[in-house]
Amino acid sequence: MSVNADLQKERAAATLDSEDFARWWAGGAFQLEERRALERRFYNDPDFAEAVHPSCLSYKERYEQTVARSTRFLAKLRQWQREKQPQLQLDVSTLRDFRLLLSGSLGTGLFQQSFPLRVHFSMFMTTLLGQGTEEQQAQWLNRSWHMDGVLGTYAQTELGHGTFVRGLETRADYDAERQEFILNTPTQSSYKWWPGGLGNTANVAIVLAQLYVRGKHYGLQSFLVRIRDESSHEPLPGVDVGDIGPRLGGNGVNNGFLGLHDVRIPRNQMLMKNAQVLADGTFVQGRPPLLLYGTMVYVRVITLKDVLFGLLQAATIATRYSVVRRQSRIDEDRPEVSVLDHTTQQAKILPQIARGVCYRLVSDWLWRFYEQVLQQLEGGGKGFDTGGRGNSLPELHALSCCLKAVATDEATEGVELLRKSCGGHGFLSSANFDSIHGLTAAAYTYEGEYTVLLLQTARFLVRQYVDSLKRKVLPASVSYLRDTARLAWGKDLTANCVRALEISALEQVRQAWQSQNGHKSKKVSAEMASNLAGRQLTAAAIAHAHAFFTRNALDELASLRRRGDLSQNVSHVVGQLVELFVIDTFLRQAGCVLRWNSGLNGTQLRFVERRYEELLAQLRPNAVALVDGFDFHDRVLGSTLGCHDGRVYERLMEEARRNPVNQEPVNASFHSHLLPMMRGKL
Repeated sequence: MSVNADLQKERAAATLDSEDFARWWAGGAFQLEERRALERRFYNDPDFAEAVHPSCLSYKERYEQTVARSTRFLAKLRQWQREKQPQLQLDVSTLRDFRLLLSGSLGTGLFQQSFPLRVHFSMFMTTLLGQGTEEQQAQWLNRSWHMDGVLGTYAQTELGHGTFVRGLETRADYDAERQEFILNTPTQSSYKWWPGGLGNTANVAIVLAQLYVRGKHYGLQSFLVRIRDESSHEPLPGVDVGDIGPRLGGNGVNNGFLGLHDVRIPRNQMLMKNAQVLADGTFVQGRPPLLLYGTMVYVRVITLKDVLFGLLQAATIATRYSVVRRQSRIDEDRPEVSVLDHTTQQAKILPQIARGVCYRLVSDWLWRFYEQVLQQLEGGGKGFDTGGRGNSLPELHALSCCLKAVATDEATEGVELLRKSCGGHGFLSSANFDSIHGLTAAAYTYEGEYTVLLLQTARFLVRQYVDSLKRKVLPASVSYLRDTARLAWGKDLTANCVRALEISALEQVRQAWQSQNGHKSKKVSAEMASNLAGRQLTAAAIAHAHAFFTRNALDELASLRRRGDLSQNVSHVVGQLVELFVIDTFLRQAGCVLRWNSGLNGTQLRFVERRYEELLAQLRPNAVALVDGFDFHDRVLGSTLGCHDGRVYERLMEEARRNPVNQEPVNASFHSHLLPMMRGKL
């Protein structure tokens, strides 16, 4: 099949070797070929072909098609896993890798709107690992992995409460005589609402509920609750369960609601790794209660990978389309040029590519930090001294909160900008921006609403700022809070920009602290003072996230170069992308930067802007080679505008002709409604 001539020219003229970049991006030549082989295994199978575009299906049809495809997909994937690794060790890294398969290229190519069993393999099984005892894991984990009578979900969010988990109303009362817990959702607002797969798919839920023993409250705990019969799949007595209905995106997930009315479960179905209820009702607190929320931290950490994936999908579509699409003349004596030749279009697209690559660098670091903290906790809870020294969990929690919040916000904004960059055609469902945007936008809210997460990070930042005043040792991610030196503009432009962002973050944290103290001096409560200082607190967390993203991206690039992980060619282009990301972040935060860096002047800002435009021009010849290097299969992009061959107009027409509405020359509604109306018979 022919390839668009303009795309061919772009690839031939590029200085970046796409295969070289793809090998680094995939983690090595072996990993790249393994992923491609796995994709071929599925994408070449006619059982996984799309008969009709998903947007043409009803909500019910889409769910049923997704479940049918899910079962075939998982069976085939399990066969591949057995061939690859007969003796698989179930641990958090295994689950993370499997979850990335489901949410990455392969899963996205087969399920553009996601699918209902993702939560089973991520949150459900991860919680079993993190909160279940060895005995509970022996009973449940292997069965869950093989889906042997267990299809799980994680039921935390309620109709009336989300991120504020302490406010959850579902309760579990312990009956010592029968050694059972009685679970209830006592109000309408206490119904569980949103869990993926809960609607019609899952038969077991990990339910978060307030524990009461003999009327005494012992906080939030996790319980394994069977909600549907293992054989008939009928809801069990006392269980009210169903699907919550269509959403803006992710309509393959089967999000559900759950009401529990005097549902009894055995005592050993409370997850008891971190806390226990003994047979006589004695409550035993084990490791710190914060560990109960480990599942949320895990999801926030990997969400960064999810949104960078969506952002780069959108950037790939927009880049290829912007080469194929010709619009306006730059030189009156020459033909119309590719849209990407316009600097304004480059400014829409190239910074999003840079953002996606830098999110990848930071997300890899964040995962390593998560594993480090997990090992620390599994080693006996070291680091939980009350003074905070050596305690990495609060730092991880604060970072995962603000990075998740800012990344989902900016990725959602980026996907929408990329859709707009494709003009009217970007508005078509066949362009697939709707699916990408829907999943990215959902991440803005799930597992921690944007503003609430920022406020959680801000509390950590204010505590660290107070510690800095006391000359205490600070965690590495906030060490800049002790650096009160003013900006000294030097020759290294990226270093100047990062330092300016760190100074801005420091000053925002200082202002938030001062604002809180000012309100407290008026005799209001600490909680009210935080509420009144909310704008300053969220601004501090956002500034911290931007400072961390830019500093960490530079550090990770330097680390990759020291280890020799990048070829000279790839290193050069990734260096340009990191520099563009830093400068773009600096310019986007110019208001905050100028407010807190009084020494900056117009000449320096113009120099930054000139360098920004130079980077756009330098990256422009490699734009197509770069997105080719992400190695998205056409099925993964799912877009008429972004296919590798660039046959945009042909694919748009093919998709239109495939539309079920066009399968008959005259629609039945003409004879039943339009013709009688025209003849005056209505």
